Amino acid sequence: MPENVYIAIDSDALHAKSKVYIGRALARKGVGDLDEYQLWASLALELLGKAALARKHPSLVVDPTHWQSLFVAAGINVTTDVKTIATKTLFERLTHLVPRFDKTVQKFCQDIAERRNAELHSADLPFRTMRLDAWEARYWHACDTILHQMGSSLEKWLGAADAKAPRQLLEEAANALDAAVKLRVEAAKERFGALKKSERERLAAEADLREPHHQVELFKGRYDEIWVESCPACKCRAFMTGEQSSEEISEERDEYAIWEIVDREFLGEEFRCPTCDLMLMGSDEIDASGLSYIHEDQQEREMEYEPDYGND
Repeated sequence: MPENVYIAIDSDALHAKSKVYIGRALARKGVGDLDEYQLWASLALELLGKAALARKHPSLVVDPTHWQSLFVAAGINVTTDVKTIATKTLFERLTHLVPRFDKTVQKFCQDIAERRNAELHSADLPFRTMRLDAWEARYWHACDTILHQMGSSLEKWLGAADAKAPRQLLEEAANALDAAVKLRVEAAKERFGALKKSERERLAAEADLREPHHQVELFKGRYDEIWVESCPACKCRAFMTGEQSSEEISEERDEYAIWEIVDREFLGEEFRCPTCDLMLMGSDEIDASGLSYIHEDQQEREMEYEPDYGND
């Protein structure tokens, strides 16, 4: 990590500024100004996300097309005009750094950033049209997810007293999601159970023939991998898809070749069961259903070498 990082991309400085902005947000909420509450909250979220990336390395928050900013990220202060990444890039990068920061959370964060931009740069009043219950719980969930990755918490970020209301809101939202998912699973189970036994057996037999690489059209997004899961409702062969989060490569040798052993980990984003139509979106819903959103597999491949050149 560069020791001479310009303050604009220093993780601690970004984190400290995010605390100032979330303090202003809560102060505006306290006097009933919900427009400014959301405005300051959106700014605090962006700074918090950049602090998380910069903690990994400051180069993750600078504009890669601006070489002067890359120098600053390397600890060489050639400019005071440091250019940082756009919010879209910020939230995309967080999906690769923060395990629970999935595409559902990413979309929410991008939406609040776009409303912030419309508020500041146009005559629109997007914050005024947003009900508090439509965004607040998801906002605290996004912040809590980032803070957890940083080894922190809402209590540390806000101060224990100020964190009581958001924490309670998070718990209420988590309980509501858990109940909703369990009802969704139970409804799918009842629909499947209401079928005649012969029909259930036929559908289960058809499900066993489905292969992951033929299920791309099931899913709304495009992901790194699709894998098999047992449906929590009908117990038939179902599928989950998600992004690769890590891989570890080791080598094995025999007398003929060297093999790479690749251990991969994926984080589930969507679950679909073609048999009973159960659908789960995001790691929180997957987790609430009783399924694990973490998937691991192993690949083996023979290492290939370029032929020697010019050694005759």
